[in-house]
Amino acid sequence: MSVISLTCSQTTLCYSSKPPHSFLTDFENSVFPRTSIPAFALKLSPYSQRLLRNGNWVSCRNRFHANSADSDADTNELETQLSRENGAVSSNGGNPSTSFLSVLCPLLKLFSGGDPSQERNFTLEVATSSLSTFTRFPWGSRSLSQNLDRQDITTLDPPMHLQLFEFEACPFCRRVREALTELDLSAEVYPCPKGSVRHREMVKRFGGKEQFPFLIDPNTGISMYESGEIVTYLFEQYGKGRKPTVGLLESTLFTGWMPTIFRAGRGMTLWEKAKRDPPPKKLELYSCENNPYARIVREALCELELPYILQNVGEGSLRSKSLDASGSKEVPYLIDPNTGTQVGDYKKILSYLFQTYSAATV
Repeated sequence: MSVISLTCSQTTLCYSSKPPHSFLTDFENSVFPRTSIPAFALKLSPYSQRLLRNGNWVSCRNRFHANSADSDADTNELETQLSRENGAVSSNGGNPSTSFLSVLCPLLKLFSGGDPSQERNFTLEVATSSLSTFTRFPWGSRSLSQNLDRQDITTLDPPMHLQLFEFEACPFCRRVREALTELDLSAEVYPCPKGSVRHREMVKRFGGKEQFPFLIDPNTGISMYESGEIVTYLFEQYGKGRKPTVGLLESTLFTGWMPTIFRAGRGMTLWEKAKRDPPPKKLELYSCENNPYARIVREALCELELPYILQNVGEGSLRSKSLDASGSKEVPYLIDPNTGTQVGDYKKILSYLFQTYSAATV
């Protein structure tokens, strides 16, 4: 057996010929399906791989270069400044967006709506979510599949689901979800709220640090940080080589944080009463990134740290027929294979999620 290891502080990435099942722990198996590529088999991404040089991780971008002015160390540094409870992570520093968000997020936590499971003012909820939608329009609202060569489209998705580690309130994670909607791609989403008990640890194991978003593509063996590079990669790999939508990358610095403000930090922190163990099977959510009602549901899934399959159904999506077959014509629509529940109204979905996945529920 040959093993090559690359170590940096807390994490060792291994590349081995040994069978996957002999390395994977029960914890990893409970979250990742058998079709997924285990951590040790992931390739260092040519887009944002980190190499150990003089004791520091440095970026080696060999092919793709995002045109945005920011770095996802923004989110990384934000987590560092907010709390040290999740361990040390790297940051680039000096970014004005980072400094702004580092001050903003503690304020959002202070003025947030409190316990997300309690009765809400849904008029206010919809109003603030609709404002969030307005600030990000048109990104993440419609599918571009109708503009691609339909003769080249034989399936909605690649053979294996993309795997995205993120949290709803993060503006850079939002940028990636918008790209997924526009490319009509589904993905396995592993929410990583502040205080996460499962998924943040996995990001540290697989990538070396807590930085979000973090994408794993088991179809190519690529794993990467940096939302700008992730978006560019997705469009190159699954958008027939086209460039990202005009303004998608650049606009994040100006309006990407607006939904975080309007929603008062919803989808940012783990609910203290959430169950510690994930359900046996992933939930499935039909959603559109910029739909105001779907946003409220995704926030709840994040606060409960529930992994789920995100089925993006933007305007013009080829997945609309699949949604119709499920018994609904509108998003959000939730399917829980663990209980056999299928529900479409966002209020009912919220009630169901917090009742079913509360630690107090027997």
